Amino acid sequence: MTQTSSRPDAPHGAQQQTPGEQQHALKADGVSAAGSIVMAVAGSAPAYSIAATTATLVGAAALGAPAALLWCGIPMLGIAWAFLYLGRLDVNAGAAYSWVARALHPILGFLSGWALVISATIFMVAGALPAGAMTVTLFAPDQAGNVPLITGVGALWFLVMAACVLFGVHVTARAQWIMSVIEVGILILFAVLMIVRASTSAHAGPSFSWDWLGFQHLTGQGVFVSAALIAAFYFWGWDVAANLNEETKDGHKNAGSAGIIGVIIVFLLFEIFTIATMVILPAKTIENNSANVLSVLGDAVWPGIGGKILVIAVALSTIATLETTLIQVTRTLFSMGRDHTIPKVFGTIHRRWKTPAFATLIVVGVSIVLFLGANLIGKTVGDIMTNAIASIGIQIAFYYTLAGVAVVVAYRRVLLKSAKNFILIGLWPAVGAIFMGVIFVLGIVQNFQNDAIVVNVLGLGLIVVGIVPILLFYRKAREYYTRRPLELPEELDVAAPPNIDDRDPAAR
Repeated sequence: MTQTSSRPDAPHGAQQQTPGEQQHALKADGVSAAGSIVMAVAGSAPAYSIAATTATLVGAAALGAPAALLWCGIPMLGIAWAFLYLGRLDVNAGAAYSWVARALHPILGFLSGWALVISATIFMVAGALPAGAMTVTLFAPDQAGNVPLITGVGALWFLVMAACVLFGVHVTARAQWIMSVIEVGILILFAVLMIVRASTSAHAGPSFSWDWLGFQHLTGQGVFVSAALIAAFYFWGWDVAANLNEETKDGHKNAGSAGIIGVIIVFLLFEIFTIATMVILPAKTIENNSANVLSVLGDAVWPGIGGKILVIAVALSTIATLETTLIQVTRTLFSMGRDHTIPKVFGTIHRRWKTPAFATLIVVGVSIVLFLGANLIGKTVGDIMTNAIASIGIQIAFYYTLAGVAVVVAYRRVLLKSAKNFILIGLWPAVGAIFMGVIFVLGIVQNFQNDAIVVNVLGLGLIVVGIVPILLFYRKAREYYTRRPLELPEELDVAAPPNIDDRDPAAR
């Protein structure tokens, strides 16, 4: 008889470690608790998000940009709480793909994972292009508008990060430590310099007011929805810690905690830099430097060298987030392949490196095709980024909504057991789910009204395409589609029978 592991963090599909199943086991304990936090911060890519998205957010919300980050950050933290508590019930590299399936419905679970796969794949272009742009700006500033060169350099950086992901989680974690510590260190230094500059010197923008954090600047047709979708893109990526839970030490606890800490850290950085950008730089300068606003901000704060230092931070951030995004998409595809919801070859790992090598190589190949396609379209980097950010925002809102609902359903019997359960497992994730669900629906409607059809095709249409693999692999994935629901730990489950020790004092 094969013995089934009773570890609380044993992933589905890896509980019975027979010799034939070893090919489905990722490398355990490859990421430390601190390393998981680094991954979560790197996943949200603070420097990259600020550089690539600030002008877009300010253009959509004007003085309401800080408020958009705040009022999206609060429900986003609720989704992070959902990930923490769902991860305690089921450690699975697919994260929401597995949790939503077991708490709500397997088809919704698959579409959650599919939405992440699609958004991450689109991001390969949205992330690699700025990496190329920052590198070209550093070494050949006269070629800053050369889209083919930028695309080629970005693709090269992407291949380097793909190699790190392929060669093992230890290599990945070590690379993230180096890049993220330097990046966040630079951002903290400039945050201090900007606060001093804004409070002691004349500035070109308006003076900061606390009402920038209120709703009054988010009124007007479509302003709040547009700003919220952009803000969701800012935060997206912290959940890479959840996709690494099978490879994280005590992953059933540390992966979820890392997501919450990561959201708090990047929120503070986003707010400080967004407010500083609006105060220090004129609105026209922000608009005219949409792809390079952080460099201009650096020059204003530290003339001569500040811009170059922040360009280095952006380059490191972009390269780092390419790596974390690759982790998310490859681990999700790995979990899908392990469940046979897509070709099972995606669920195999490299014998030596213990990474999903086939999934990684396929993602790399598809991404290179997308790089070439973006180049052939002939649009500017800014145009490509705008469409990518908007479509990814829709996909993020979709699978975060389902995760927020899933945790409430999974823990429904214990939500009223304590104030902590009610707030952190029930109310806050539910608010996050409602918020994400509303901007998902309104965002789609607004895109139709504004004739932004390409955004809906990329954002919603590609989620719908996920029905194809469901139909093709439904029979082969019978175990997944009939998967047992999530079960609460015995100490939380009010319906669980009392422990024998509690029934019979003599048995203690």
